Amino acid sequence: MASERQIGSTSALARSLLDLCRSRKLMIATAESCTGGLVAAALTDIPGSSDVIDRGFVTYSNEAKRAMLGVEASTLQTFGAVSKETAIQMAVGALERADVDLAVAITGIAGPGGATPGKPVGLVYFAVAARDGRITHREHRFGAIGRSAVRNRSVLEALRLLMELARPQVAAKPKRAAATRLRPRVARAPRLHPVKRPRRPRT
Repeated sequence: MASERQIGSTSALARSLLDLCRSRKLMIATAESCTGGLVAAALTDIPGSSDVIDRGFVTYSNEAKRAMLGVEASTLQTFGAVSKETAIQMAVGALERADVDLAVAITGIAGPGGATPGKPVGLVYFAVAARDGRITHREHRFGAIGRSAVRNRSVLEALRLLMELARPQVAAKPKRAAATRLRPRVARAPRLHPVKRPRRPRT
């Protein structure tokens, strides 16, 4: 029952994302590791998605991440494939190679194996890059909820992140300047001597 609701919400979110991108003439690319192309599948499952979806990269191995997305070997060696740094480079690489407006990247440990010290099963990193230079990244620890559940929840999170960057930016309202006096008061110096006023003549 829960999985049916999740499938429904994924489909609705994917449809909303496609409608938004279509109205703003935005194109999307995906770069996926632990989800194995599920984000691209959720989007292309909807008829007419070809005017928004350009391509999807499934880069499961480190070699694929380097060759297809340009992830640096030093990044993989220093931070690991499952890291914020790798996710960001995956998203930027997809953006550059596909020449699209938005790109999302996912890398994580879906389980049941693969955990390492500090990186448990259910740890997933996300990154979304936009053509205007904006980059958003997230870390989620879904826990050992099962391989399918981790992957499905990752798809939902990726779609949400894409929605956030696809929405038009709201310009910040300029702060109102504090009201100032047009004629500032000038402190008057005290009189040193009393002023003598002339007496009026008596009549």
